[in-house]
Amino acid sequence: MNILITGVAGFIGSHLSERLLENHRVVGLDNFDPFYDQAIKQKNLAGSLFKDRFTFIEGDIRDISCVDEIFIKHPIDLIVHLAAKAGVRPSIEDPVGYQDVNVNGLVVLLEAAKKFNIKKFIFASSSSVYGNNDKVPFAETDFVDEPISPYAATKKAGELLCHTYHHLYQIDMTCLRFFTVYGPRQRPDLAIHKFARMIESGKKIPVYGDGSMMRDFTYIDDILQGIVASIDRCCGYELYNLGESIPVRLDELIGHLEIALGKKAIIDRQPLQPGDVRRTFADISKAKEKLDYHPKTDIKFGLNAFVDWMRQGG
Repeated sequence: MNILITGVAGFIGSHLSERLLENHRVVGLDNFDPFYDQAIKQKNLAGSLFKDRFTFIEGDIRDISCVDEIFIKHPIDLIVHLAAKAGVRPSIEDPVGYQDVNVNGLVVLLEAAKKFNIKKFIFASSSSVYGNNDKVPFAETDFVDEPISPYAATKKAGELLCHTYHHLYQIDMTCLRFFTVYGPRQRPDLAIHKFARMIESGKKIPVYGDGSMMRDFTYIDDILQGIVASIDRCCGYELYNLGESIPVRLDELIGHLEIALGKKAIIDRQPLQPGDVRRTFADISKAKEKLDYHPKTDIKFGLNAFVDWMRQGG
């Protein structure tokens, strides 16, 4: 199979490329968005870049001519759309930019899928669509029309657009709601990565709220298992939660990081931030049933693996 991965130089995209290259050909698209250092993304690509089955294209998903040229030159069978402007808090500062990339960019890809008769499409959504859902765990059938950040709103819009193109053009669509993915190569702005480096260097870590905020942290290998299964079983229009289904309090996470690092954290208590949800907790029963998705990475093991990667020059 020939697979296009957008956002291939990112955290999830680079891992996914390496996994898929074991059995497929991959065309990877990335624009090296300056949200974080391009050198990090280039390093992420090292495991794929010189493989015979891999083709890298530097370009933007909003560039119609660039996207069309990919499909003209390469026989793509399936699209895995990971590229996006990411992050809840930055989206509050730049809602126009998030709309442009996450919604308009998606439409460019969906139009290309229609034009070039691509019949299978995987869309990376987010647990942020659930907002401050009072019901836990979060299920795919829950009401998700009250996002609390522009980022979450763009992901919900993306799911709706995917449904529209499935309905109109019979494109098989799978939308995956990722729950706080972590592991080697995690984006440097995210809590685990940022906290680990700050604790390691003896700096204060900013903790928003009283530490009771909960996240369903999901290790990268488990997310990859879910994505690969969704590629193999992409049919109709489906939504799936991909999480660990074991929420961890923020103060517990810091405690686990202290053990993994062998160092104590210095806490800088801050007020809660706009757009942050109180907790995330994935109901993964649908993914278990239909994707044979079975996450197995304990948070302690995952944090140790991350720390090992960081200390080895990650």
